Amino acid sequence: MSLLQISEPGQSPIKEACKGRAVGIDLGTTNSLVAAVRDGRPVVLADDAGRALLPSVVHYGADGVMVGAAALARAAEAPTDTIASVKRFMGRGMRDAEVTRKVTPYQFAGGEADGVVRFAAGGRAVTPVEVSAEILRVLRERAERELGGELEGAVITVPAYFDDAQRQATKDAGRLAGLEVLRLLNEPTAAALAYGLDKQSEGMFAVYDLGGGTFDISILKLEGGVFEVKATGGDSALGGDDFDRAIAEVVLRELGLAEGARDAAGRSLLRRVMAAARAAKERLTTEPATELVLPLPSGEVFRHLLTRAAMEALIAPVLERTGPACRRALKDAGIGPGTDQKLDGVILVGGSTRTPAVRAYVERLFGLTPLADIDPDEVVALGASIQAEILAGGTANRDVLLLDVIPLSLGLEMMGGVVEKIIPRNSTIPTAAQQTFTTFADKQTGFDVHVVQGERELADQCRSLARFQLKGLPPMPAGMARMEVTFLVDADGILRVLAKEDVTGQQASIEVKPSYGLTDEQIEQMLLDSFEHAEDDVKTRLLVSERVEAEGILAATRAALERDPDLLEGDERGEIERALVALESAKAGQDHRAIHERVEALDLASKEFAARRMNRAMERGMSGRRLEEVEQKL
Repeated sequence: MSLLQISEPGQSPIKEACKGRAVGIDLGTTNSLVAAVRDGRPVVLADDAGRALLPSVVHYGADGVMVGAAALARAAEAPTDTIASVKRFMGRGMRDAEVTRKVTPYQFAGGEADGVVRFAAGGRAVTPVEVSAEILRVLRERAERELGGELEGAVITVPAYFDDAQRQATKDAGRLAGLEVLRLLNEPTAAALAYGLDKQSEGMFAVYDLGGGTFDISILKLEGGVFEVKATGGDSALGGDDFDRAIAEVVLRELGLAEGARDAAGRSLLRRVMAAARAAKERLTTEPATELVLPLPSGEVFRHLLTRAAMEALIAPVLERTGPACRRALKDAGIGPGTDQKLDGVILVGGSTRTPAVRAYVERLFGLTPLADIDPDEVVALGASIQAEILAGGTANRDVLLLDVIPLSLGLEMMGGVVEKIIPRNSTIPTAAQQTFTTFADKQTGFDVHVVQGERELADQCRSLARFQLKGLPPMPAGMARMEVTFLVDADGILRVLAKEDVTGQQASIEVKPSYGLTDEQIEQMLLDSFEHAEDDVKTRLLVSERVEAEGILAATRAALERDPDLLEGDERGEIERALVALESAKAGQDHRAIHERVEALDLASKEFAARRMNRAMERGMSGRRLEEVEQKL
């Protein structure tokens, strides 16, 4: 298994290229930050006004592009030209993002249902990658001003449950912003890095990361400078925005505003309601009650008294959605009743964990008082800056080893539609795995390679990631060609697949870039289905595998009967034919054991016939050859 080892200066190609200023960036749903290591300590870099948090909001107007607080101030008056919470759209297609689109005030540029998301803003069509690049560009400029020169590289954090498409989109945004992206680092791992190195903690920790738009849960083991992710889970479309939306829906109902109202006035009011809901939620972090005040276009002022208890009742269903992923991650990490493993602490990450109801829920869920002594808004950026310093050849914390994992299994579709898992979920990355396959039919001149992701046993029940072909093979008998398939997952969690035929040396490869990615429902459902249908899936896989084997044996036996009928003795043909019929009948049924038994019966019935065919083949092969030639051939 490959590991990410931090080596000495001069040994890493990244370090050779980036000996200079490097930063860590937390590209968040609600706010973003940039941090750097100064005098051996990670610090968050502030703007000219001393503000560390940059609102992740971009406004496209006639007077140019605005980012941050200035853009946020334009949101109510120009709701369609001001993009916020863009992280929820990263790596998504129009169809994938349909649910998210319904609860936003944005207008979307036309295109196919399966096309990339494009916002119609400021008289132009912009993608989530371009919007994110504007945010990253401001952070880059802030860092260059604070550090006194051009940046050499950046580590950008992503939710642990971001899939390949979402990670690729984040890397593209970094490059578009003029950043050399040294690595994508999972947000929970970054938080643990900050806690582990700052507090010198060791043990087993859960990182509960609830931000504005994403939720992650990771179980990490910290020991002797090694950060090993034991399990991970989450929801890439769940966060504090959903708290705001739950509060806003109450206000919208009281105002009698239909959910589908999307004219200019309706979109503007929706922005104002969401902003008022967020402000009320934040005040209720420290106050028992607050008044939600909303100026209306009519000139009237809408007032709604909201207590902390009422808000907690509204957000409870959203908060409960984090529970299943947490329990599953604990089980995957081997923590629970009847095990020797136990949690030593729970780390809170993300601004939404400031909410008292969240902290109380986490304490009930894990049975531990959560740690929050590092600012939950800043901890991810601080951890990323430590990793950036190491990769850029800095002197801080050189002996760190980061062992992250992939969230869902990766594999190939086989004959009959079954999945052969090449890299199982929760495997440590970076990693590589290799497996050899052969041809099923005679004179097969190529392989179709179908890469899938998921936990089910059949390919059509998993997520299709990529397809490619290995062509140009000479026609050979079934089973002669050998295709060696290699899966390579890099430190960013991005997959590359290489296929090579051993005899001819023909090869093909692909860097898996699914167009848009998994929706949050698909991610959760994949794991839930894998548990719920585990027994049935195994039975189905066995049935399909036995049918595929039976089909090959039937074809091979019939071909042998046609080629060498003169080698049959007595009633041998009749016995073999009866075994063939019995196998055909079993193959049409649903009992994999019956198929296996009939395969063995056919093998027994044709055993002597097969031996005589083998002897004939050897005689023909040796006929007219010298002993030395035969020995060399053998």
